[in-house]
Amino acid sequence: MLQRLLIRDFVIVDQLELEFSSGFGALTGETGAGKSILIDALSLILGERADASVIRTSAERAEITAEFDLPESGALADWLQANDFDATSCLLRRIIDQGGRSRAYINGTAATLGQLREIARYLADIHGQHAHHSLLHSEAQRALLDTHANAHELLAQTALAYAAWRQAREARLAATSDREAAEREHELLTWQVNELNSLGFDADEWQETEAEQRRLANASALLAAASNALAVLDEGDTAALSALQHAGVQLNELTAADPALAEAASLFDSAIIQLEESALALRRYQDRLELDPTRLASLDQRIDAVMQMARKYRITPTEIPGLLARLAQQLEELNLRADPSALAEREKTTETAYLALAKKLSALRAQAAKKLSIAVTAGMQELAMGGGQFHIALTPLAEGALFGLENIEFQVAANAGQSLRPLAKVASGGELSRIGLALQVIASQANTAGTLIFDEVDVGIGGRVAEIVGRMLRSLGQTRQVLCVTHLPQVAAQADWQWSVVKETRNKQVVSSVQMLDQTGRIAEIARMLGGEKITSTTQRHAAEMLGLGLNITG
Repeated sequence: MLQRLLIRDFVIVDQLELEFSSGFGALTGETGAGKSILIDALSLILGERADASVIRTSAERAEITAEFDLPESGALADWLQANDFDATSCLLRRIIDQGGRSRAYINGTAATLGQLREIARYLADIHGQHAHHSLLHSEAQRALLDTHANAHELLAQTALAYAAWRQAREARLAATSDREAAEREHELLTWQVNELNSLGFDADEWQETEAEQRRLANASALLAAASNALAVLDEGDTAALSALQHAGVQLNELTAADPALAEAASLFDSAIIQLEESALALRRYQDRLELDPTRLASLDQRIDAVMQMARKYRITPTEIPGLLARLAQQLEELNLRADPSALAEREKTTETAYLALAKKLSALRAQAAKKLSIAVTAGMQELAMGGGQFHIALTPLAEGALFGLENIEFQVAANAGQSLRPLAKVASGGELSRIGLALQVIASQANTAGTLIFDEVDVGIGGRVAEIVGRMLRSLGQTRQVLCVTHLPQVAAQADWQWSVVKETRNKQVVSSVQMLDQTGRIAEIARMLGGEKITSTTQRHAAEMLGLGLNITG
C-alpha cells in the first residue's frame, strides 16, 4: 500500500507531501487543476521515462519520493534481498535535473529504471484514461489475457524456444542454398583453427615464458649487479660487512660502560644480520642464475611466433584462446550445417520443445479466457449493457509464432440477440469505455500489486452506470488500496476518502495543491461536480444524499 508521497518542483507542484489511507480514495478537482499530475509523478517513481520538461519553471530539479508499506515476508521482500537492497523498508526516490538526467534510488541505494519497473509489479498498477483504446489492438488484448493468466514466465520460455527453432530451421535452409560458399568458409575455418592449434598457446605458459625471457635477456646485468653487491658487502679488501661486524663487537662491549648505548647496539646488530642474510641470498642467486644463450634464443623464437600470430589476427596474445574457441565453435556449426540429417534432427528437436511449451501456454490461455469472458460478461450486465456478451477467441495460427500458437481476439455482442464480432468493429465509444473499465477492474483483481490507480477511466460514462462504477471501485477497495482520478460525482461519492486538487497563484506562479476533504468539504466538492459554477441548497442536499449523510441543508 502507498503510504506517503512527496513531490517537489514537478510541473506546477512546488512542494506537496501526502499521506494515503487504505480503501478507495477519490481525487477530484476542476479540469486543469493538476489531478493527473499526481498520477504522472507516481508513474515516474515506478520507472516511466522522464525529461527536463517535468521540472517546474525556475526550479533546478524535480524530486519525487514514495513510501510503500513492506510485509515482513513475501515476493516484495524477496525481490529486495535478491537485488541487494535493504529489505526493512520500501522507499523509492527519483530526481530529474535540468539536463534531463535522471537518478533513482531504492531504500537509499542507487537503482536503474529497469529495477524501478521490476519493483513496480509488486507495488502499484496504473490504468490510464486511454487504456480502453489500446484494447482495439491484438497485441494489447493478448498482453491483458496473458497477465490475467499469469503466463508471463511461460510466454518468455516459449519465445526463447521459438527463436531456437527458427534458428535451426534457417541453418538447415541456408546449408542447402549455398553449399559452395559453405565449403569455402569451412576450408578457411579449418585452416585457421589448425594454425592456432599448432601454436599451442596457453595463457599461464605465456606469462612464464615472458618472465623467463626477461630474466635471461638481462642475465649478464643481473649477475654483474649481484657480484658488485657481494664485493661491497663481503668480498675483497674493502668488504663492508667485516668492518661493520668489528664495529658491532666494540659497541656491544661498551654497553656495560653505558647502558644507554644498548638500543643503538641492538639496532646495529639487526642491520648486520640483515646484511649477512643478503650476502647469502646473493650467493644463492649467483649459483642459480646462469647465462644460457641457447635457451634465450628458444624463448625469443617462441615469443616472436606468438606475437606474429597475434598481429596476423589483430588481437593481443591473451585473446588467442578466445579467438580459437570462437572459430572452433563456428567450424562445429559449419560441420553440422554440412550434415543434412543432423540439421533436420536439430530442427525437429527444437520444434518439439517449442510446441510442448506453446501448447501449455495455449491451455493456460484457454482457461483464463473462459473465466475472463464470463466475468466481463457479468460486468457488462452491471454497466447497463443488459444481454451483452463478451468472448475471448483463440484462433489457431497456421504456424506457431514467437507469442504462441494462436491469435487472441476480444469479441463482443453489445446487445441481446446480436452475434459476436471483433471488439474494434462493433463497440461505440461509450460501450468501449464500459467494456474497457470492466476488463481493467476484473484484471486488477488478478494483479498482485497492493495499490491500484485509475486515471479518469470513467470517461464516456455517466448517470446510473457511473454509480455502478463507483460501487465496483469501492468493492475493489475492500481488499486493495484504490486511487481514482475522476470527474464524476457518482464515482467520487462512493469513495472512503476524498481529496480535492486545486490550482492557485503564489508569487506570480501557478501551483497545484491538494486538500483533504472532511464531511463538509466533500459535500461542497460533490455539489460543485454536480452543479457547476452556481451551487444551490438543492445541489448540496443532493450531494449529501449521494454521500449517504441525509443532512438537513437549507438554502
